[in-house]
Amino acid sequence: MDLKLNMDEYLPLREVVFNTLRSAIVHGEFEPGERLMEVSLANRLGVSRTPVREAMRMLELEGLVVMIPRRGAEVARITEKDLRDAMEIRVVLEDLATGLACERIDDEGRERLKDACERFNNAVKSKQVQSIVDADVAFHNVIFDITNNQRLISIFQSLREQVYRYRVEYVKDFNYHDKLVAEHNAITEAILAGDVDRAKEVTRKHICDQENIVIENVVKEKK
Repeated sequence: MDLKLNMDEYLPLREVVFNTLRSAIVHGEFEPGERLMEVSLANRLGVSRTPVREAMRMLELEGLVVMIPRRGAEVARITEKDLRDAMEIRVVLEDLATGLACERIDDEGRERLKDACERFNNAVKSKQVQSIVDADVAFHNVIFDITNNQRLISIFQSLREQVYRYRVEYVKDFNYHDKLVAEHNAITEAILAGDVDRAKEVTRKHICDQENIVIENVVKEKK
């Protein structure tokens, strides 16, 4: 894996290292349970061990890294409890957003939603996991934008990175890609039609199915 610093002249080096490693973890570039060696990471990033060590502490506080006695740092494993906690919150937020989107969508929102749905469908055809996950994130972001509720959007954005890892794990299994496309199409059609009940129903199933599949295929098999 080519690990490069995402430089930002306004941030301290430890935060630049933290953001770089955090992005690599949530995007699945480091596997759950993979050891993170300070010396190796420092060499790859072209920095000293000190900002790497400080970044590790910050990642530990976020729950993305765990410190194992006599082993050091490793990427936190995806646990059933963490997944259920995150999805519990997500399903409530998505339920609220789809309902508001049905009521508040305008002509611009209609075009953005149709475009986001089409981009997702095209991403699935590409078979590129990263492209599919990013298109999935963009699709759901459009729904939240349509609500025109900045507080709701802000809350959802803070959760987005936490569920990114689960999205990656789900999308890795190509067996579910047709299902994802069908669900996104159904959500789009319901919102465009202003059908609140249908939009919420499909959205809940969409999220709950992902939760159950990740638990079955990823969490339990790694216990």
